[in-house]
Amino acid sequence: MLIHNHSDQNQSSPSHFQPLHSRRHFLKAGISACSLLALPMVAPSVHAAIKQTYEKKLGFLNLHTGERTQATYWANGRYVPEGLRAINHVLRDHRTGDRFTIDPELFDLLHLLQRRLGTRQEFHVISAYRSPASNEMLAARSNGVAKASLHTIGKAIDVRLPGRRLFDLRAAALSMQMGGVGYYPGSDFVHLDTGRVRFWGG
Repeated sequence: MLIHNHSDQNQSSPSHFQPLHSRRHFLKAGISACSLLALPMVAPSVHAAIKQTYEKKLGFLNLHTGERTQATYWANGRYVPEGLRAINHVLRDHRTGDRFTIDPELFDLLHLLQRRLGTRQEFHVISAYRSPASNEMLAARSNGVAKASLHTIGKAIDVRLPGRRLFDLRAAALSMQMGGVGYYPGSDFVHLDTGRVRFWGG
């Protein structure tokens, strides 16, 4: 369920899990286990090859600096430090030059969003990391900027995606329910973050 909230403010909410103890649950678990045993065996080397060849790549163009990068940020079952550094550099605060370690889960969100939309086009970035000084200045100018913005802790990004309508970008992000989604058609960008699931704008 999406929660309507007009803010990218730094918020989090606990997850609640309730254990399932029912005969139906255990029966389903037993059936699933039997099904797995019936599957053909695959050589460990094949699994290793599949894991090693799967990579996650992202491209970004910083619209303020003109800098761009195409980087592999995840491969061989782990995040790639070199790829993360390249992306973090391009996503730095263009006003101050300050860099920050962007939340890798934000990159996973963007990668999944690309797959949902069936594209590998680079993201055009309006704003990513925002230093506290930059955020304070922007918040003083506009009520639309949260004083405790997730941009200041590397958990938010404002983007558009060439070749895809902004409305479709927003719809795909909402369907994923992986964080906050802000819709700004007047400024031609969608805000995405790894905070709690909520949406605003439009």
